[in-house]
Amino acid sequence: MAEKTIMLVCAAGMSTSLLVSKMQKAAEAEGVDAEIFATAASDADNKLSEKSPDILMLGPQVRYLEDNFKKKLDIPVEVIDMQDYGMMNGEKVLKEALSAMGN
Repeated sequence: MAEKTIMLVCAAGMSTSLLVSKMQKAAEAEGVDAEIFATAASDADNKLSEKSPDILMLGPQVRYLEDNFKKKLDIPVEVIDMQDYGMMNGEKVLKEALSAMGN
């Protein structure tokens, strides 16, 4: 089992899959043991019942869900920076996630 579990949520789960692979490559390069996965906003509650992420990262297009998730979760909930998301900057998004988790 991975040391850190990072869950990304976007509108349909498609665009974020590329970001997940870039984050995984960055994690491997940094020696970070992390499970990183993406899901659609409509399926987020199901994924949360199956897995126990250490952080939830929201795509900029679903930032309106931030307060909702913060109220029901006892983990950090962060919105991915729009520029980092648009550039698919997996390394920067990974660093933001680790920083928000206190690492």
